[in-house]
Amino acid sequence: MRVAIAGGGLAGLSCAKYLVDAGHTPIVFERSAVFGGLVAAWQDKDGAWIETGLHAFFGAYPNMLQLMGELNILDRLQWKRHALIFNQPEKPGVLSWFDVPDIPAPFNVIVSILRNNDMLTWEQKVRFAWGLIPAIIRGQKYVEDMDKYSLLAWLEQQGIDERVNSDIFIAASKALTFINPEDVSATIPLTAINRFLKERYGSKIAFLDGAPPERLCQPIMDYVIERGGEFHSNAALKEIVLNGDGSVQAFRIRGYDSQPEREITADAYVSAMSVDALKLLLPERWKELPNFQMLEGLEGVPVINVQIWFDQKLPTVDHLLFSRSNLLSVYADMSTTCKEYEDPNRSMLELVLAPAEDWIGRSNDDIIQATLAELTKLFPDHLPEPVKVLKTAVVKTPRSVYKATPGRQQFRPTQATVIPNFFLAGSYTYQEYLGSMEGAVLSGKLTAQAITNAKLDVPESLPSTATLVDAATV
Repeated sequence: MRVAIAGGGLAGLSCAKYLVDAGHTPIVFERSAVFGGLVAAWQDKDGAWIETGLHAFFGAYPNMLQLMGELNILDRLQWKRHALIFNQPEKPGVLSWFDVPDIPAPFNVIVSILRNNDMLTWEQKVRFAWGLIPAIIRGQKYVEDMDKYSLLAWLEQQGIDERVNSDIFIAASKALTFINPEDVSATIPLTAINRFLKERYGSKIAFLDGAPPERLCQPIMDYVIERGGEFHSNAALKEIVLNGDGSVQAFRIRGYDSQPEREITADAYVSAMSVDALKLLLPERWKELPNFQMLEGLEGVPVINVQIWFDQKLPTVDHLLFSRSNLLSVYADMSTTCKEYEDPNRSMLELVLAPAEDWIGRSNDDIIQATLAELTKLFPDHLPEPVKVLKTAVVKTPRSVYKATPGRQQFRPTQATVIPNFFLAGSYTYQEYLGSMEGAVLSGKLTAQAITNAKLDVPESLPSTATLVDAATV
């Protein structure tokens, strides 16, 4: 089958990879010049990479690791010391380590909690562990049922006090979902914790050894192209054209530069766009159908990624750090953690600003100044003097992964829809992981499976690739 895919992020790329594995021919259309979606990056005039986000890989990402293994690029992951590291605002410049020993799960995580005396008292450790028992014993069904509560409400029900919330869960919530514990569904962090408690290396963190477009996305594209697939950049979906019965007749692709507007016909069609983009392009005839009505309960969350280049090396560590600040979520010194960005003399900090709702409309200068003010708390002996800022970059994503507030699980649609030849891919679709790189890859795989299993009426005489028709001749 020929499958037209709108959206060249990880979900679309993953879908294309597993479609060619099943013997199909995917044709991927991406609206921007760069593939990758939420992991996209591009080079500035100095050759430095500007990234859409700070991307950490976890051991509890089995589908991502399987995909990279199938592409023979697992060696591009740089695994860090098995630990979770938190800043201590009450002790500026001091880090609190949850070192995870190399023993079977869940004992490794439990030991890491018991060993840490910086952030939790023994009473808090016991309350913390006791509160997690239902999730451990009752499994994912229990975790899914907790979607009716915010994380803060769930913590209160378990008798876990405000100190544990402020010390651990504020940072974890912002890192996982870019929103605070009082706003996030309890299902999301409990899903992550469940994975960490079940898998020996589930909480171990790795960084890619270079920019995602070159080190992750391009290998997927090369694999697909070698097997007959196609990729088209600067090719935004303008309209989903319907047949008389409501099924998809074609994707109408917007013209770009000298390229005319065109229609793409195929046997099956996939939206691998964000949920917000899809809602804008839904045909009127579909809006009352079950799969698509559900989408009204979902929207993307704003995220801001900040990169700052300094004239000297800061006292950072080779790892991801949870900031525990009101403004910042997680950060890393990419000149230390990433092979391609290594610099022994200068630091380049990459930081995620979250929650970003109040900042997304602010100027880049405001955002940089606020970020530097937070950094003076993290590095009190080094900022703002004598360190100098060489340059900065701010990337705003007004609608990133879906906003995982309580009650959202019921609105996450399956990959197959009520339209026989139309499918969905994206981490917002229903799958066992949250909105993340892992969720995007898994959704793409599930979409490819749904297409392969679908009973579509495929004419025998269609050409070997999707038909590209100049819209002016239609």
